[in-house]
Amino acid sequence: MSLRYDVAGEGPTLVLVHGVVHRRQAWDPVLDLLTPYRRVVAVDLPGHGESDDVDVLAAERLPVFIERLSELVTEQNSNGPVHIAGNSLGGYLALALAARGDVASATALSPAGFWKNHAAQARSLVKFRALRAAAGAMGDQAPKAFRSKLIRYPSLAPFFAHPSRISYENAVIDVGSLLTNTTLAGGVDAPFDLPPLTSPPVPVTVAWGTRDLILPHRDRHNVSAHFPHARIISVPGVGHVPMSDNPGLIASILLAGSQPAARSR
Repeated sequence: MSLRYDVAGEGPTLVLVHGVVHRRQAWDPVLDLLTPYRRVVAVDLPGHGESDDVDVLAAERLPVFIERLSELVTEQNSNGPVHIAGNSLGGYLALALAARGDVASATALSPAGFWKNHAAQARSLVKFRALRAAAGAMGDQAPKAFRSKLIRYPSLAPFFAHPSRISYENAVIDVGSLLTNTTLAGGVDAPFDLPPLTSPPVPVTVAWGTRDLILPHRDRHNVSAHFPHARIISVPGVGHVPMSDNPGLIASILLAGSQPAARSR
């Protein structure tokens, strides 16, 4: 099974991985800021966007995602070392590949998997289930309801600090994915285990929005337990999906995290 992806720009290759219920277009706000300096590969995860799904759920799902992304990285490395960046679920996957040594560097924006304990993970899942229930209550009326900013903006607020920057068309696609996404149905309650670190460790940057309402900003403190060498950044004024909240700042973090010489430091 192949993953659907777009390629744009020139320079070192940077693979971008979105979060659960999103798709590769989530990176559009920062794309034009990256492509003058990076060959950007924006990918749809299995069962997201235009990529085919995989026939596994629960604990088996995340390891399959890791292997599919590793295969993509291998395909892309003819252009030189491949860097990776991800948001939320994509952040976890990027860090998993970094731990294995599959990439030259990894940058994670509010990565999943760094809950303090299982109860904290369960609370995050409750948030998604509540959002899914709210979307389900709108049913076929969701596209019509979302034409009202009084409905659309509060519905998007858990993910974005500035929901007014998300187009009506993208908001409707996101609410549809919230209802149908198979990873949300049976993958995000699985253990988010990480492989042991390769030696020498791959450079890692983790950036966390201070206004993240899905995965709390305080979770950043748990990153160093597995990645003691990680550079950890607090990003003021952005939410869980920060690319549209502050494109310039997020692009600068992605570029700094994927410097070609990063691995030699």
